[in-house]
Amino acid sequence: MRKIEVTWGTPRTERADAARNRQHLIATARAMLAELGPDQLTMDALAERSGLGKGTVFRRFGTRAGIFGALLDDGERVFQERVLSGPPPLGPGASPLERLIAYGRARIHFMVEYHEIARAAVDGRQPIPAGSQTPMSRAHIRMLLTGIDLGPADLDLLAMQLTAALDGPILLYVSATDLIPAEQPLTDGWRDLVQRVCRP
Repeated sequence: MRKIEVTWGTPRTERADAARNRQHLIATARAMLAELGPDQLTMDALAERSGLGKGTVFRRFGTRAGIFGALLDDGERVFQERVLSGPPPLGPGASPLERLIAYGRARIHFMVEYHEIARAAVDGRQPIPAGSQTPMSRAHIRMLLTGIDLGPADLDLLAMQLTAALDGPILLYVSATDLIPAEQPLTDGWRDLVQRVCRP
């Protein structure tokens, strides 16, 4: 069977000083979040704490939600590296079925860990919650399905349905301010769903 490589595109190049500022702002925002919580992480507070001008912070993030979106993106990059080149079963080296189960578990853990950041990244000007578009999940799940004998299944449709099953419940959790994500039922449900769908 032909191996399909999943790539996530070429990273956008930045000037060296812009890249340093971004890294400094992300590190400062993470420290503030851990120390003060999400409510105290504002554009003005980040500018003051980082020692950079307000204009630099506003140009980089645009809005307060943009700060959290950047934190979420930074976490996504680390997560993608684990999927593409980390140890099995999440990374290469395990069977496609084991990787598919591990991917869902890791994705759920990521979203539960980042639920406050994901919630704060929701921009009121957007018609849907941030993070609802997940081409990475769909592409990766589609790639893994090609390695599982599923007969005449429509793999594109199945990948879309599994992505919705994975991300839908998580988005409900991160979009609701009065719910604390419950990781274990979600990971158990994902494992059971994948095992049933991929049963020979």
